[in-house]
Amino acid sequence: MTVTLADVAARAQVSPATVSRVLNGNYPVATATRERVLRAVDELDYVLNGTASSLAAATSDLVGILVNDIADPFFGIMASAIQGEITGPGGRAGGERLAVVCNTGGSPERELTYLTLLQRQRAAAVVLTGGAVDDPAHAARVAAKLRRLTEAGTRVVLCGRPPAPDTGAVALTFDNRGGARVLTDHLIALGHRRLGYLAGPAERTTTRHRLEGHRAALAAAGIADDPGRTVYGHYDRRSGHEATLELLRRDPGLTAVVAANDSIALGARAALRERGLRVPEDVSVAGFDDLPFSVDAAPPLTTVRLPLAEAGARAGRIAMGREEAPPGGIASVRGELMVRGSTGVPRA
Repeated sequence: MTVTLADVAARAQVSPATVSRVLNGNYPVATATRERVLRAVDELDYVLNGTASSLAAATSDLVGILVNDIADPFFGIMASAIQGEITGPGGRAGGERLAVVCNTGGSPERELTYLTLLQRQRAAAVVLTGGAVDDPAHAARVAAKLRRLTEAGTRVVLCGRPPAPDTGAVALTFDNRGGARVLTDHLIALGHRRLGYLAGPAERTTTRHRLEGHRAALAAAGIADDPGRTVYGHYDRRSGHEATLELLRRDPGLTAVVAANDSIALGARAALRERGLRVPEDVSVAGFDDLPFSVDAAPPLTTVRLPLAEAGARAGRIAMGREEAPPGGIASVRGELMVRGSTGVPRA
């Protein structure tokens, strides 16, 4: 049965005229109303009639890059590298494509809204960066949307994100579990047994995978995983600062802090300085990602280097059809342990 404009209006509880305004983009509509209409379009898989319907399998010169936070260097580095491949030589005759960076702010609804908009614009390619929301219902909705995009001729690449089976999307996944395990193994090898962990948001796959790697290293060394030594927060400096103060409140005798990313690690170091604790003489600190500022910290930060620019560039080439997809459509991107001055043997 064909879905009509009236069906979308009924689902969104607005008038057909409002649906038309949202889809045509020619009249101001309140943000909440607009998102409700786009959600109804997505749920009903509504396709415009007439000329637009006949062009449903065509693609434009538009390429969408979805990021959680463009102000975070983790996403900025990847987005820049992706865009460099998209707007460079190749693609259609004439070369250039229009790259649009879509900042979701970590919102599942905004992610779906952007995917809906890119589908309606018949985007040539879509690249989703970073971890996903760790929720089966949301994952199913995203998978359905990616499937519709690829079936309509859009190339979809996941960069640093778990695979989405049976969608046609190519996945370049980061080995977050392996990297976190190597990092914690390093601290254990130095003699640390009282390690605190500063996690990211509990609902993100990156958070879960990195914490799983940390816990695997503890288990392999016979160290009990004390839930009180893990504090969840955000992937930013402020969260690292606050979480470290909480860790020290819970266990003043900690000898090492493992941070889920480098920004959190910077906040941890600031909190330790405030408490009169030296890095690494009193407390060792380690991060993850190897963002540009990590090597310039004093002392330089021990971390796991992810090849963010290289992975982003590869994702861009695959999205533009200038590089073959990996076998099976999935490739694991491994990190490299960078041992620097912020980690050392525990205090006596």
